[in-house]
Amino acid sequence: MNYQNITIAGSGVLGYQIAFQVAFHGFKVTVYDINDEVLEKAKAKFTTMSEAFKNDLNATQKQIDQTALNLSYTSDLKEAVKEADLLIESVPENPKIKIGFYEQLAKVAPEKTIFATNSSTLLPSDFAEATGRPAKFLALHFANSIWKHNTAEIMGHPGTDPKVFEDVVAFAKAIGMLALPLNKEQPGYIINSMLVPFFNSATDLLIKEVADPETIDKTWMKATGSPTGPFGMLDVVGITTLYNVSKMTAERTKDPVKIKTVEYLKENFIDKNKLGVSTGEGFYKYPNPAFLKEDFLK
Repeated sequence: MNYQNITIAGSGVLGYQIAFQVAFHGFKVTVYDINDEVLEKAKAKFTTMSEAFKNDLNATQKQIDQTALNLSYTSDLKEAVKEADLLIESVPENPKIKIGFYEQLAKVAPEKTIFATNSSTLLPSDFAEATGRPAKFLALHFANSIWKHNTAEIMGHPGTDPKVFEDVVAFAKAIGMLALPLNKEQPGYIINSMLVPFFNSATDLLIKEVADPETIDKTWMKATGSPTGPFGMLDVVGITTLYNVSKMTAERTKDPVKIKTVEYLKENFIDKNKLGVSTGEGFYKYPNPAFLKEDFLK
């Protein structure tokens, strides 16, 4: 593995975290997004990230300053990838958007560039042909709060070059991740194969009016000892992701509960910009959600 220049495409919930993590570990990182306004928002988030790295990892100010020097930003895709050894894609979880992005990327990326998708639910084989370099394409999936929950699931498709796979595993370790190689394609990888049914069961209880979010979270937290319930977790993951996944499921299955879930999320959260922690409100209000209060489980 001889990666030096890394491009992160998409500066949303996970994109900016990946960029900071990679830059913190000494790589030159270019952050790409669709316009300068979005990139300015990403830059503002790096201040929050700096504090988190100091508090949680005991990072020094010198390390934080060097991380900032390792980061650059552009809304020009050709410029973003001109020296990239590896591009990590973290654009919205929508097949049309991802395929469109890869078709555009394939026209401007150097031959050497490896492409990795951070998709949490979609398979690399869904986009392999669109990349124009299927042998140099695979999935590299991170969990939220990447610096603390430092998992990196690496999943190839049948056409991924084994050497590329090995190099990306080595890269994951080089940026402080617990590398978790998968032997074959699996929708949802390991973590989301377990998490998505968990979130689905919680939202089904809500949509069927069995219980409200706080009661469902209290039940899970008290019964299992977990510090967070499913709706508290969904606020961190981001309600847009839940909405997109639910929409795809509803379109595929025509399940009336899933259709109602999509309508509920759109009306009560998406249309009101209540997208979770990132906007200050989702199922709970932040920075002081009810589930963190001492009397929540009393």
